Amino acid sequence: MTDNYLIRMANVSDAPGILAIYSYYVNETPITFEYQIPSVDDMGKRIGAIISAYPYLVCLQNDNIIGFAYAHKQKERAAYQWNAECSVYLESSSCGRGIGKALYTALIKILILQNIQNVYAGIASPNPRSERLHQSLEFTKSGIYHETGFKRNQWHDVMWFEKQIGRHELDPAPFIEVGEIQSVALDDIFRQCELMMDTSL
Repeated sequence: MTDNYLIRMANVSDAPGILAIYSYYVNETPITFEYQIPSVDDMGKRIGAIISAYPYLVCLQNDNIIGFAYAHKQKERAAYQWNAECSVYLESSSCGRGIGKALYTALIKILILQNIQNVYAGIASPNPRSERLHQSLEFTKSGIYHETGFKRNQWHDVMWFEKQIGRHELDPAPFIEVGEIQSVALDDIFRQCELMMDTSL
């Protein structure tokens, strides 16, 4: 196990480091459909709203945040409570090291402990790197929203991917908030997933 990389739960104080990564995607890419970079305070509020119930993870190298991933409620209606939508963002220089796959794997392992049954991801198209990541994690393409977002002087499709992670029993266990998961279980997941990353680069 390496001490170069560390995966842990995010907290509101991580907002500046997370925003430093996210700002690139807002300004330079159509990967997020957001136009304006949020403030540090706004990003902190977003993090706080998610970590009250769902996992929000950061990956650090030498104490610097180089990637983050999070899940949130897919839809509001009660019957959707066993679903989650996931996202992952990496510092551009950190791509290709297995960091995105490690973060996503940790995220999914935690969601399983929360009794989530299905996970979904929307990807602005084209984004072959993200497509490969989701396919490597056995997501399947479930559909396309055609020309649904306008950014950087172009209309963009969004591809939707899905993965079933539960058994879909007829008496499903209720959703468990992430704060109710024992820290020892989370730490074990993080240690397993840290081993997935390439430390030779």
